[in-house]
Amino acid sequence: MHRLARAGGSQELLRWVSGRAGGWAGLLGSDGTVLRGVARTPDLTSASALSLATEGVKELTALRGRSFALDKGPDTALLFPLDGTPDAPAPVLAVVARRPLPDGLATLLADVAMPLTMCWAAETVERKRRRVDLAESRGREAVLHLLMTGQLSIAHQVAGALKPTLPDPVQVCVVQCSGGRRDEVARVCTDICGGRSWIVRCPVYARHLILIVPSGPDGADPRLGLDVAAVVDDCVVGVSEDVPLSDTATGYRQAFHALAVARGLPARHARFGSAPEPALVVGATGAQWADTLLAPLLTHLPRRSQDPGSQELAATLSSWLAFSSHATQHLKIHRNTLAARLRLIGELLGLDLNRVADQAALDLALRIRAVPQRAVRPTESVPAGALDEILRHPAVGQWAAEQLRPLAATGTAAETTLRTWLRCEAQLGPTAAALGISVPGVRKRLTRLEAVLQRSLLQTPSARYDLWLAFHALDVAGGTGTA
Repeated sequence: MHRLARAGGSQELLRWVSGRAGGWAGLLGSDGTVLRGVARTPDLTSASALSLATEGVKELTALRGRSFALDKGPDTALLFPLDGTPDAPAPVLAVVARRPLPDGLATLLADVAMPLTMCWAAETVERKRRRVDLAESRGREAVLHLLMTGQLSIAHQVAGALKPTLPDPVQVCVVQCSGGRRDEVARVCTDICGGRSWIVRCPVYARHLILIVPSGPDGADPRLGLDVAAVVDDCVVGVSEDVPLSDTATGYRQAFHALAVARGLPARHARFGSAPEPALVVGATGAQWADTLLAPLLTHLPRRSQDPGSQELAATLSSWLAFSSHATQHLKIHRNTLAARLRLIGELLGLDLNRVADQAALDLALRIRAVPQRAVRPTESVPAGALDEILRHPAVGQWAAEQLRPLAATGTAAETTLRTWLRCEAQLGPTAAALGISVPGVRKRLTRLEAVLQRSLLQTPSARYDLWLAFHALDVAGGTGTA
């Protein structure tokens, strides 16, 4: 019995007892609720056993006895309450078997009550620990979501109940673990960070941990990512630049792109290279354009109280642009709810959200709005469709050239592949047909280009929006006007 208790807990003990009794064995609450149950005899139906066990538990509770036996038809129920405490009452062990009962069954049940009590108490503590861990994990996930959507004041309020306090400025690290090791790697990261970093289990990718690490002269060790990769054999780490806490979303994208590069490096670690944000180079005219483009969404008033408002729709759009269909996991909503919200957003903005061009414009507009604009905005309204004029700005042209510079050493085939992929709405099948190669061939080309560009292409968040904007900026500057 003790061996079974150590190896399999209460479930294995009940399985063994049901075999010795030749019937049904289970644990029931004082109200007759079945907490665990195992049946080893096919001729004893679970329904009849449960009915008899439930009736017996109610009788035992009413009598406040230490044991009870109840006969009904050809079956007998033997009941023994386990030891508990007033604030945590223990369940009742119930065994239902056909008469005649095996010799010594009552003595056996009295003996098994003690290891069952210990198992149940240990499992209860473990269940409570898991609930606490889940609550803390969900709390940290909520803080991350607030940071990603720029709601710093609420994030600080929620984070006040957890430790440590939110740092500013920060580095964002994305750690990819092997399956089933995320909790173990989280403990390793906590030890390496000295408890100073926010560690969040990614709600979208089950193998990812997101670390929000203090940066600056008194912040984290700059070798943090290397240390994590060195300690955990099979993990891969991507690290962002130092960013303000308000730019956590930007830091996450940078770390995710660095992770795509790190997968191909022997050290399994990469840091995002310096690259300006497109939202920083569009100027005040770009800020006005973003306001005009998003105005129908940001001023939307729902018809019913249960319908999503403008803030919820903007958060949905931002999550979907970043994570595509995985936004359902990020936002904790059903896929039909996501589809309905996207239809509404498309109608409000008058855009086709299936087109990469419209996705790129919206992504740029949302990123512009997330950046504090110090320049004075123009007094005249900028049309929502004036993206080409925004992209003709010389600073945008310099940004675009910098983004595409790594392609210069790869020949024209790489640019052709990227342009075709973007023209085919970033779909592998149509891209393969247009290029005359197989889908695996397209995937291999794009995987190689991830290493060249040091950006993620196939997994979201993807660099496809920046690439579309960069190609289009060069095209409109050259007068072709195509992506």
